[in-house]
Amino acid sequence: MKKFGSLILGILLGALAMYYYLNNNQDMSTKPPTIKPPSGIITPEEIKTLDQAYNERYEIINDSLFKNSKTGDNRSSWYKIEDIENYIAYAKQQALDNGNTLDGLRLYLGAHPDTEESVGLTTLLFVPTGYKNTSEGGFIATQDGGNDLEDSDGLNFGKEGMPPGANYPQ
Repeated sequence: MKKFGSLILGILLGALAMYYYLNNNQDMSTKPPTIKPPSGIITPEEIKTLDQAYNERYEIINDSLFKNSKTGDNRSSWYKIEDIENYIAYAKQQALDNGNTLDGLRLYLGAHPDTEESVGLTTLLFVPTGYKNTSEGGFIATQDGGNDLEDSDGLNFGKEGMPPGANYPQ
């Protein structure tokens, strides 16, 4: 009976020690994790400067191509966060399926085709970039990155600005 009591006491002490060990190794803070900003972040003032610097080009485009248009050309495209996140996941998978590694996205200016009803407005296209998955058997592999993945789908059809010619901020 003495050995059985020692066994039960040992199990209880072991369980108690595990409880404290597991609970003390977890971060108990309620503070959200710090997110490091990516490279290329610019301030709202810098956004305004870049947007204003585009005005002359925008006016040339409007005066030559959109002089009879009610709205003028588009200056911005809006995409839902969910669509961008889903597109990134889709582009990563499509790149892998095609034997590539996704390393970024390139934005291209494009224009929708003119129709009988309207002049095609400017749009922004997301195009996946990356490199071919190749292995030459070496210990150190070098990769060329940032090349358009021509066998992968892009993302388009964001919402145009309101109104299309509006400057930052909208």
